[in-house]
Amino acid sequence: MTLCHLAPHELALTIAPESLGIKDTSELQHEPLPWIGQARAETAARFGLSMDQPDYNLFVLGEVGSGRSTLLQQLMREVAATKAVPPDLCYLHNFDTPEKPRALRMPPGQGRLLRQHMAQLCKTLQKEIPQRLDGPDFKAESEHLEKTYKLEESEAYAELAAFAEARNFALYREDGHLIFTLLGAKGKALTESEARSLPKEQRSQVELAEQELRAEIARYLDKIRPIERLKNEGLAALRRQTIKPLLEHELQEIRLDLKKQIKDSVKLGKYFDRVMKDVLDNLDVFRVADADAGLDEEIRQEELTTVLARYRVNLVVDNEKLTGAPVIIEDNPSYHSLFGSVEYQAEEDVLLTDFSRIRAGSLLKAHGGYLMLHVRELLSDELVWEKLRRFSRTGRLHIEEPMQMFAPMATVSLTPEALDINVKIVLIGATEEYYLLQEADPEFARRFRVKVDFAESFAASAQTYAASAVFVAHTCQRLGLPHFTAAAMARLLEDAHREVDDQTRQSATFARMEALVMEAAAVCHGRTGTTVDADDVRDALQARRLRHNYPDQRLQETITDGERLISLQGEKAGQINGLTQIDLGDYRFGFPVRVTARTSAGEDGLVNVEREVALSGPIHDKGVLILHSYLSTLFAAQAPLALDATLVFEQEYHGIEGDSASCAELYALLSCLSGLPLKQGIAVTGAVNQHGEVLPVGGLNEKIEGFFRICAQAGLTGEQGVLIPERNRRHLMLAGEVVQAVAQGRFHVYTAEHVSEGIELLTACASGLPGTASGYAPDTVLGRAQKTLQAYRRACHLADHPRPGGKRRR
Repeated sequence: MTLCHLAPHELALTIAPESLGIKDTSELQHEPLPWIGQARAETAARFGLSMDQPDYNLFVLGEVGSGRSTLLQQLMREVAATKAVPPDLCYLHNFDTPEKPRALRMPPGQGRLLRQHMAQLCKTLQKEIPQRLDGPDFKAESEHLEKTYKLEESEAYAELAAFAEARNFALYREDGHLIFTLLGAKGKALTESEARSLPKEQRSQVELAEQELRAEIARYLDKIRPIERLKNEGLAALRRQTIKPLLEHELQEIRLDLKKQIKDSVKLGKYFDRVMKDVLDNLDVFRVADADAGLDEEIRQEELTTVLARYRVNLVVDNEKLTGAPVIIEDNPSYHSLFGSVEYQAEEDVLLTDFSRIRAGSLLKAHGGYLMLHVRELLSDELVWEKLRRFSRTGRLHIEEPMQMFAPMATVSLTPEALDINVKIVLIGATEEYYLLQEADPEFARRFRVKVDFAESFAASAQTYAASAVFVAHTCQRLGLPHFTAAAMARLLEDAHREVDDQTRQSATFARMEALVMEAAAVCHGRTGTTVDADDVRDALQARRLRHNYPDQRLQETITDGERLISLQGEKAGQINGLTQIDLGDYRFGFPVRVTARTSAGEDGLVNVEREVALSGPIHDKGVLILHSYLSTLFAAQAPLALDATLVFEQEYHGIEGDSASCAELYALLSCLSGLPLKQGIAVTGAVNQHGEVLPVGGLNEKIEGFFRICAQAGLTGEQGVLIPERNRRHLMLAGEVVQAVAQGRFHVYTAEHVSEGIELLTACASGLPGTASGYAPDTVLGRAQKTLQAYRRACHLADHPRPGGKRRR
């Protein structure tokens, strides 16, 4: 094992523009957009979308900005184009139970045609029925029928009139009523006073005659009512007979104009039969009343409107313009937008509705196709989530109003016919949401058997570089931006490597690349350029950094101003500069922090001050415990450690998490025990395991650049640098200013596989590993530390077992 001093070309990946094989991205704008680095996800998505069996819905998991939604939408439309167009869906009036409208499936485009035909039928009926009922043929037939019945009625009335006349009563009709009056001797009608002035005997005869006449009138009415009923029935039958051919012709025309391949043809035929019967039962409302009818005509018009409304067609799903299966992207999955609704209208403190107010939701519109939803929005509404769970279990959709029972007014409710829906649901969510559902709701998770896992990064290659260039070309074309030169494209790709801190892998978060494309294009526009070059990308990255780096700048100023103590030159025992990273979500940066150690004889062992005051996280605490274990391995083989040691992150008050400082803590302890000073110009990051091996850490580039900026502000001496894990070598994607400083010998980057290499660099003294059975060489770091620990052990022994005559101390 040897310490490695990295050369400038090892500090960052540099992509040669000529290796991309293009002059600029305009050459690629007609290339199809591939799934860049997501072969596993693409295979899974194609399988799930083409699988026709139930419960094979898709759960797409990945980070925001990975292209999961965009690529799935693109693939959904591609697959949907190969599928058959699903049927239209209509709701019709139910003549038997109006509160339960009937659903009707029609071939695509036929729903709109049926709606148009039924609307035209209503217009035809309003025009033709009055004309036919007022036509000469109908009038002649009706007059003949009325004349036949009127003759019978006239004969009966003549008999009644003769009966009344024989008893000195005059009989006549007035407003549909029979009225009779008493006649005097000269045949003149008597007034009421004249009738009362008649002799008593005559008045008795008149009363008797009046009773007989009333009885005869009752018999007359009993005789007339059947005649009147038969006449009305005859006229009604005549009207039906006159209008029925019109209805049969019009409905037959509708049948012939509609395609015959109708799944619900029987249901449609029954509906037409009920329409015909309903029209024939309500012919009276079609007849226009006389001009002076007044209020009666208004009532008739209202009744006619009500009747005609029953013949409308509520086309809730119209697939006429589709060329394949529907693809619905529901960005606002509220209860109504997802499952449909029934609209209500308030009239006189009552909420009214009918079948024409049924509205389809996204699930219904996506029948036969695909529906994309985001898990986060679904989980935020418990009512929506439960309804979706129920639907996924049964496959039947009930359009209902969930809060209807709590309506402040009386409600006339509807229960539309439930529908069997065949839809492929694509859920978009984060990785933690997927596993949360797997654990919390296994039944629902079982309905999503296809897992589409989007990677956060992927192995870089010439193919992924070419595909990324196609992505940039499409972005420029879609947004109307200037295209990128090969050098600018190479700079974008380098940033994609920097995003994941890896020279061999690219970031799969193409939303970041898209944002950088727009920002670099804005820089290009500002200088009136025609194509974006590498300097534009560099300036856009610098501008982005300036927009976000205020917290970083303030921390650097505290070091420059002397508020935060950091030593960049010289040597000091028990003190070292560790490297930390702060991730604010939209910006990451690193800065050094002083780590100090103090040791003395004792039995408390290693004390982590941050842990004692609850300022450290579990991972950091684990790292300190591993460090303590390694110390025991080094020095406690022959006897227990007699040690009191404290580790402190100086001037750190916001908490520490992670184990990347455990190497620095170990070096500070060994320096304190050995008395050998550490070089203050070299900052350290890396985790240590129980075997002393240096493990890789995260945030490496930000940590190095943060320390470099502090050194640059103080003045680079050529002795400063950083010590990092050897296993982090491929994660280096350092800024150009750092690489340039290393090339000039003003800054250094070292790597170590084992902690022994690091302690030798920092102390300029041999580590002492491997040791011998008797311990370590006395002139090594571990030998010096072992000597100090032995002294501690003797001191503790004397404290527990004082010499004769001496005093016991504690």
